[in-house]
Amino acid sequence: MKNIIISSLLLLQLIIAADDTPPNVIIIYADDLGYGDLSCYGATKVHTPRIDSLAQDGRKFTDGHSPSSVCTPSRYSLLTGEYPFRKGLYSPIFLRNKLIMPEKTYTIADMMKENGYQTGIIGKWHLGFQTKVPVDWNAPLKPGPLELGFDYYYGVPTVNSHPPFVYVENHHVVGHVYDQNSPDYDPFDYALAAGRQGYTQEVPEKMHLSAIGGAKEAHAQYKDYEVGLHLAGKTIDWIEQNKEDPFFLILSTTHIHHPFTPAPQFQGTSDAGLYGDFLHELDHIVGMILDKLEDEGLSDNTMVIFTADNGAMMNHTAQEAYTHQEHRPNGRLLGAKSDGWEGGHRVPFLVKWPSKIPQGTVSDQLISATDLLPTLASLTGAQIPTSASPDGVDMSEAFIGNPQQQIREHLISTPLRRDFLVLRQGEWVYLDGRGSSGWNAPAGRHTLSGPNLAHFLGDLNSDLEGKAISPSAAPAQLYDLSQDLSQTTNLYHEHPERANEMKALLQTLKNKSKK
Repeated sequence: MKNIIISSLLLLQLIIAADDTPPNVIIIYADDLGYGDLSCYGATKVHTPRIDSLAQDGRKFTDGHSPSSVCTPSRYSLLTGEYPFRKGLYSPIFLRNKLIMPEKTYTIADMMKENGYQTGIIGKWHLGFQTKVPVDWNAPLKPGPLELGFDYYYGVPTVNSHPPFVYVENHHVVGHVYDQNSPDYDPFDYALAAGRQGYTQEVPEKMHLSAIGGAKEAHAQYKDYEVGLHLAGKTIDWIEQNKEDPFFLILSTTHIHHPFTPAPQFQGTSDAGLYGDFLHELDHIVGMILDKLEDEGLSDNTMVIFTADNGAMMNHTAQEAYTHQEHRPNGRLLGAKSDGWEGGHRVPFLVKWPSKIPQGTVSDQLISATDLLPTLASLTGAQIPTSASPDGVDMSEAFIGNPQQQIREHLISTPLRRDFLVLRQGEWVYLDGRGSSGWNAPAGRHTLSGPNLAHFLGDLNSDLEGKAISPSAAPAQLYDLSQDLSQTTNLYHEHPERANEMKALLQTLKNKSKK
């Protein structure tokens, strides 16, 4: 077996060396996209042909994971190759929060920039700005993406369901007047907040009246039903401007995070309500990028990576898609966004690189967005510091080779709450606690997760009784995913030795600063 592994690595090096032209790299990082949301992963009520083409023309991973089951921690891990729990990151942040990492943090953008790439990030940022709380939105939003290795940033500063509902370009809010002596000066002002009014799907603009006031001209630039195509247009423009040099781009979409606001031409096009329509718009956006690469003759030497920051969020609209159209956003997986169960963090993971990756191939390699920094370093020939990516694993052989055994020995995923972590080892997954460690909001609330969601979907789990955890449930959870992908049966008591071994390994990994 050792000789086979060495031969595979030599083949990998030869494949990379065959073309000295460094590839362009685009990471499309979808928001709240579930394992069952794409037709190439089994969805039947929506059709995603352009995203599916990444699988047809490249490689589909069936065991891909987000670093966390919520957004901000996953985005940190994508940039740094470090598990978010090591920095105490479990929850999303919002408009008052400062940048969650020091400027000196080494990122995937730093790596690409140091190795001759133009670097950009377009779309959702959600990692904070400046160094003090609360953020001063009337001052330059610095430090931010540009201090973490990106040459250019344009996008939504927090998330499309929370204020301030503006666009930011590099360090400044688009359309905002910063000169206090100007007659047009209209400052952001937390004191002008109208109070949290909530929103309905039909009138998402109600959200715009909450949490922060002023800056009417900047807010006027942001139109809910145009955000997706607007960001796609900015992406096309950026590719056009940087096509002569190797480029690295992250498109961090607002799709398919609520509110579901597809442009009019996509409304009513799916069999899964507004939820499915929003998926169709996401598919169209991916198609726009692929068409641009083709038009510019860049397709063959551009690596496109498509994945998501966590599993699908089962909010009202997603619940309606399930109830009325039988669309299951997370497929047959237990749980959803915020959960430690598979539905919280097992996500689509697709890679296309026509000159290197065999078409239509499928991989069962265990992989995470945490791995992208060292993997891209290997595939582009970049040099990185020894301290970089403490938890990422070089998965380049899984991208363009055909490894016969798992590269990753284990993987940790982070749920929303600090109750426990999730450890994957081989086909076994160990959750060091009871339940899902997610929101577990009661039925009728904005979103469902945990036992309440399992009850709503009719999913079985041996630890649950109705909408609650059984008093007799084991103190932790152990599942054999090769036999029980839907996590119906907790085997903690049936395999105590394995449970104890994985518990000890998890503690060892938690205590290590480097893998």
